[in-house]
Parts: sequence; structure tokens; C-alpha cells
Amino acid sequence: MTAALEPIIGRYVTVTLGGRPHRIYFEEAGEGPPVLCLHTAGADTRQWRHLMNDAEITAGHRLIAFDMPWHGKSLPPEGFQTEEYLLTTEQYIETVLAVTEALGLEAPVLAGCSMGGRIALQLAALHAERFAGFIAIEASDFQAAWYDIDWFDRPDAHGGEMGAALVSANISPHAPEAERWNTLWMFMASGPGVFRGDLSFYTRDDSLVGRLDRIDTARTPVHFLVGAYDLTCTPEDTRRTAAAIPGATVAVMEELGHFPMSEHPEGFRPFFVDALGRMPVA
Repeated sequence: MTAALEPIIGRYVTVTLGGRPHRIYFEEAGEGPPVLCLHTAGADTRQWRHLMNDAEITAGHRLIAFDMPWHGKSLPPEGFQTEEYLLTTEQYIETVLAVTEALGLEAPVLAGCSMGGRIALQLAALHAERFAGFIAIEASDFQAAWYDIDWFDRPDAHGGEMGAALVSANISPHAPEAERWNTLWMFMASGPGVFRGDLSFYTRDDSLVGRLDRIDTARTPVHFLVGAYDLTCTPEDTRRTAAAIPGATVAVMEELGHFPMSEHPEGFRPFFVDALGRMPVA
């Protein structure tokens, strides 16, 4: 039996968020201009593992992905047992900027999916000078919930299985079976109340709507990627959002859903490579 050692390196960094230390887990692979990758709600950095194992992509780019606090290998802050986790735009922005600074990333490309795509657009509006460009995946200005998020944190229901059941409808039927279940597993394994706390940000904060006109694509390009099988952020939602940002570009991924880099990495790859090619070279 031959061991296959992957090139991905995982480490921890401690950053101060809200006046408290947070131990953040991150992974990286490759060399070249940095690309900071953000996972979806209720998941973690494992969503990016296929791209980080792609030798052709990492030959020209340094891919970095981190687990948000409360997610994956990033523990909640001390005293979490007396708190309710509800992610806000301000906390999210603070986290991304703190990790960027702690890792010494100079003008990285920011690639985020779902809630990561939403915050990428917020950063494009409010802190564009910190980044080289933005790849907004499954992203739009706002979507109200079409489900009751409180179901994901109840004593009489398994929140992880509830979350996985919900998002299963957002995975393309073209996704390989193994990767479909690997994607769902991340939601099944999510900490109590974490998916609910993420969706609170995603479905209740509409502040981006009034900020879209601040995004200047002449300074930092914005490229949208959206799956045709995404029921949460539809191609129509993405096109509506992109239309409000002069100069933004959009690609609809015909056989992909809401978690393209995880559910169908082979199908997502050419779209991601094209998106990287649209970003300025550092």
C-alpha cells in the first residue's frame, strides 16, 4: 500500500476578535499570489481541499482557507457555553481582515462561497483597498429565509442532520455521489447552533443592498460564479446583484449547485481557473 501525502499544510494562528483571543485553523498550498478562500455557512475549510490539491492551480497561486470561529478546527472563544452564536456582518468583516493581517497577506484575491461570497461583496464595498480582486461564488445582495432557521438548534432535533437535509436540495444532480455525501457530512458534523448562527447573518442582514454602489470594479474586479442548480442563490439573484455593480462579470455554471468546489470539483475547476485569470497578477 502506497501512502499519498497531500501538499496541504494546516496550522493555527491566534487573532483578537471583539477584544478576545480566537485560535483560528487555516490550511494552505501552493506558491504565488495569495487567494484567500472562505467556506459556506455551517461548513469549513474542507470544502476547498480539491482545489488546494490541484498542482496546476497551486503552481501559480497560494491558496489559503481558514475555519471561521466555531467552525471545523477553530474553537469557539472562551466562555462560549454561556453565549448564543449569531454571526454579524461586522464580526465577519473583522475576522477576515484580522486573519489577512495575521498571515501577512498583501492584497490577496478573496474567493468566498455563499455567505463567504456575501461578505466578499461587503469587503469589496467597504475595504477594497485590502484586496486585489473578488470572486463571489453563489453570492447575491440578499435573500430572506424560506425556512425556519430555529429548527437547526432544537433539543428534539439533530441540527446537523436537519441542516444536511436542507442543503441536499441545493446540490446538483450532476455531482458525483461520493462528493455529494462528503459535502453533506460537513453539515452533519457542524457544532450545535452554528449553522443557525450563520444563517442569521445570511438571511437577516440586508445592509449590502445599499452598499453595492460603493463597489468600484475599475479598482478591484468582481467576478460572480453561480450554479444553475442553486435554489438558495439562483442565477437570477446573482445577475440582479451583478447588474447593480458596473463592470462586474458573471458566469453561470450549468451543471453545478450551491457548493461547487466541494460537490463537483471537476466541474467547478474550469470556472475557477477562468475567474483567477480575471484577477490582477500581484
